[in-house]
This record gives sequence, C-alpha cells and structure tokens, in this order.
Amino acid sequence: MKIDLLKVLDELEKEKGISKDILIEAIESAIFSAYKKNYESNVENIKIDISKDSGVIKVFTDKTIVNKVSNHLKEISIDELSIKDKEKYNIGDSILIETTPKEFGRIATQAAKQVIVQKIREAERNVIYEKYIDKERDIVTGVVLRIEHGNVIIDLGRTEAILLSNEQIRNEEYYKGKRIKIYILEVTRTSKGPKIIASRTHPELLKRLFELEIPEIHEGLVEIKNIAREAGKRSKVAVCSKDERVDDRGMHRR
Repeated sequence: MKIDLLKVLDELEKEKGISKDILIEAIESAIFSAYKKNYESNVENIKIDISKDSGVIKVFTDKTIVNKVSNHLKEISIDELSIKDKEKYNIGDSILIETTPKEFGRIATQAAKQVIVQKIREAERNVIYEKYIDKERDIVTGVVLRIEHGNVIIDLGRTEAILLSNEQIRNEEYYKGKRIKIYILEVTRTSKGPKIIASRTHPELLKRLFELEIPEIHEGLVEIKNIAREAGKRSKVAVCSKDERVDDRGMHRR
C-alpha cells in the first residue's frame, strides 16, 4: 500500500523546518493507534513501518516460529515460511510477517493527515512564540480587535496580545480598529499558542518610545536616567547628555 507521503514530508521539512524522521515516527504511532481501534485490541506484537525510500506503509506482526500453531495471532508454522526464510530461521525464533489488512490505506491516510495538520500547527505556534519571545520587554504596534471582560484583545497579525485592565491607561478609549503601541510584558508557551501579555502603563513603554523617536537618545548621545510616570496624566523623564555638544536641559519632558 502506497500513499503520496514522502513528497509532503520533504516539503514540510524544507518549508516548516519539521524533521522528516519526527514526522514519520509520529505518523507510525498514529497509524498504530488507528489499527488497534479498527482491527485488533491486542496489538503488542504489531509494528507499523513507513519506508523512507518509497513511502509504502505496511503492517507487520511479530510471530514466533513453531511446528504447530496454537495461537494464530502470535505464532506461525515453519511450514508456512518461504524457502529463504526457512534457511534463516529456526523453531522458536521471532519473525516479522506482513499482515497489512485490505483497504487499510484509507485509515492510514486519514491518520497521517491528522498528524501532519497537528505538526504544522505546532510548528507555526513555535515560529510565533520565537518571534514574540524576542520582543519581550519591547514595543510593538497592533490593532484593537475586541474587548472581553474589561481586557483589550490586540491583533498583532498572526497572533493576539492581551491588554489587561490593570495595564490600561485610565480614561483612554479603546475601540475596534484603533492602532496602538503596546509594551510586551510577558510571552508564555501554551497548547493553543503563545500567550502575550501587554501593557500601556509600563514606564519602559515611554522609554522605548523616546529611544525610537528622539535621534539623540537612539544614537546614545543622551541617556534616560529615570522615568516617573502617571499613565494618562503626566510623565517626568530625567536625561543626561553624554556629548557636551548636546544640551540635555531642553530634553526634560513632562
């Protein structure tokens, strides 16, 4: 039984960075579970094999070679073996016998598809997590998507951030479609993807905005020494010039 599998796995390895060996192992495990569900309840001696060369999926049963069979699920008569196998094996040896059921292809294909979809989702979640873990303690721009129980959900493109009620600026209006800059407080990995907690009140938000918008600070000519912030009301920023040509007195902001 052959399914068009290797090409799919090769493309996933190149495009998503998902190891082909890991995918094959996961697919074999899923097909094993599907076999157990649809055919046998006692499958301790069953082995699923996906050829890494051809993509052929086969089911093998590990059987003991005997003179007279008393358990067809676990034993095989030496008389049933091919001439070649009779030369290689003796009574009492174990041998893998192909026992791929008829019409097993549909079940195997379905199991493989489910694993592939799951692995793609996991890979995409990992990519998003790695992107935003690098932005922790930094600012990003997003769009207000909705408001839930006082929390503002921010659309960041491929994922969302949560602006908790205690991290919002008092009296600031949030509405769907509004573009705002947020400070990434924390990024954690979950089964549903990264959970991103954001802030609009953190002093570092103001500091990063100054670094982005004021050339002297961005270039390191002026250093921010301290920030005292009452979000939504006023902020005081103390700066210090590292270059005598730059007058920091005019850069104290309130």
